[in-house]
Amino acid sequence: MKWIAAVPLVALLLLLPFLVGDFYVNLASQMLISALLTSRYGFGHGLSAIISIAGTTATAAFFGVIALRATGLGFLMITLALSQVLWGLAYRMSNVTNGDNGIAGLTRPMPFGVSLDSAESFYWFALIVATIAFFMMSIFVSSSFGSSLKGVRDQPRRMAALGFNPWMIRWITFIYAGFWGGISGLLYVYYNKYIHPSSLSTASSAEALLGVIAGGSGTLGGPAVGAALVLLLKNYVSGYLERWNMLLGMVFLFIVLVMPTGIVPGLGKVMGKLRGGSR
Repeated sequence: MKWIAAVPLVALLLLLPFLVGDFYVNLASQMLISALLTSRYGFGHGLSAIISIAGTTATAAFFGVIALRATGLGFLMITLALSQVLWGLAYRMSNVTNGDNGIAGLTRPMPFGVSLDSAESFYWFALIVATIAFFMMSIFVSSSFGSSLKGVRDQPRRMAALGFNPWMIRWITFIYAGFWGGISGLLYVYYNKYIHPSSLSTASSAEALLGVIAGGSGTLGGPAVGAALVLLLKNYVSGYLERWNMLLGMVFLFIVLVMPTGIVPGLGKVMGKLRGGSR
């Protein structure tokens, strides 16, 4: 049943560039989604991507050692504090990051000689990367390690009594998330052809967090749905409403009150009740 329900979504993703204009294609590309190495040191896109992803993964490993000393709200506050450290460094190290001016003049790669400068071609590129990411994450979650991760999430003391190392399992998962965070950061840079220290601000972190909570944390599709909601309000509704942030707050409040677990789990429960009532 899940695969049948996914067919209309796959069809929409494949047909989207042929049905709408460049604005909506670009918006969809954002929903599916370093610079210094390319602009300042003249590295190629391939080498820059490898170094950037490796650096992001290594940073996640280091930050994980610090942040995973706490759980729950404490973990959240530590990760936000660490992001603010990076934000402050990005502004202070103006000789490296160009400070408040950001790094401009960036270009998009040409995989297999294919230009990504058009909205349609970059959308296909982002869709392919997002599909691979979703596939790899689904394998990760459904593996034996994913099962142990679920056990650590629900019953950490019982898992420890069974001989598992809850901290190590969380740390590996934190690093894996950092790896995909690095890839999404590359897509962000490729899309905008520009990067600014504000990308590390609390506001950017809050938008990502709202998307995860609204869509449904602990699910694969939830964050994607939440990101789509936030970006639609930010890029489309903001053109009609000056205070779109207030509308975002009201939508988020509605979701928390009506679907506390998020949109995807909430809709799953509704569909389950409807199927149960029809029998």
